[in-house]
Amino acid sequence: MDYTHQTALVPCGQDKYMSKNELLLHLKTYNLYYEGQNLQLRHREEEDEFIVEGLLNISWGLRRPIRLQMQDDHERIRPPPSSSSWHSGCNLGAQGTTLKPLTMPTVQISEVDAPTDTSETPSPTDSRGLKPVQEDTPQLMRTRSDVGVRRRGNVRTSSDQRRIRRHRFSINGHFYNHKTSVFTPAYGSVTNVRINSTMTTPQVLKLLLNKFKIENSAEEFALYVVHTSGEKQKLKNSDYPLIARILQGPCEQVSKVFLMEKDQVEEVTYDVAQYIKFEMPVLKSFIQKLQEEEDREVEKLMRKYTVLRLMIRQRLEEIAETPETI
Repeated sequence: MDYTHQTALVPCGQDKYMSKNELLLHLKTYNLYYEGQNLQLRHREEEDEFIVEGLLNISWGLRRPIRLQMQDDHERIRPPPSSSSWHSGCNLGAQGTTLKPLTMPTVQISEVDAPTDTSETPSPTDSRGLKPVQEDTPQLMRTRSDVGVRRRGNVRTSSDQRRIRRHRFSINGHFYNHKTSVFTPAYGSVTNVRINSTMTTPQVLKLLLNKFKIENSAEEFALYVVHTSGEKQKLKNSDYPLIARILQGPCEQVSKVFLMEKDQVEEVTYDVAQYIKFEMPVLKSFIQKLQEEEDREVEKLMRKYTVLRLMIRQRLEEIAETPETI
């Protein structure tokens, strides 16, 4: 990469700018830290606009569960079953061939009510090769949900299921499905999104939620820069998270970008963060020292103004005793 001297200004927030040369120096340090890794950032110029792009690590810091979509782009959306749509929603085989309308209810009733007997003659359904559907019947009866009906009607082979799982994103291996569509990601676990330096905080939030198909609104969350000292700085809507990460430095042992709820986290300033990790006896000793220092300063000010008051009164008395001259 060419880190040549530049004098143009690059926006890094609302009414905040920095020189391109300074940003390039930070970028060089960042890329040296991640040398040989996919977290290195690239930069380019497009229509006289300086753009940095690459992966941004974001840690999960949620305290409440999130809702994941029960469907992805690779599954067909079926209407809920009713008296008029039961057969149309459940009579398609794995390859889209039409089956007899009464086949599925017959299998469902015989599977639940009939006693198990290995010597029983196979039913017509068995001879037609619908064993996977028959095995999935207890799941439908157990859940009694629209999703279960859809899953029965859309039987896939093991190879199809592996292909679909490859197209799905997961949060630490957690794939969304109809049983675990509400859960809380492990606190501190890390994910990443590919963004550029022109994307603001709301845009990054929406991109992250769309990546994992999270149904919650992006307005419920915020991005925070959390330091090991305890300092928490909320990124404003006008901030650029990738620029903020570059300026904070590459080491995540010093600071991390967290996704948190807006109404669950308060910002912690640097001055407060200096004392936040001390034990209570140490903090009490700090308070005592500050109180003693305050008392000394008050006493010093009282002596100062007492002397000034005496000087003013003395001067007033001298003026009153001196006869007026015409």
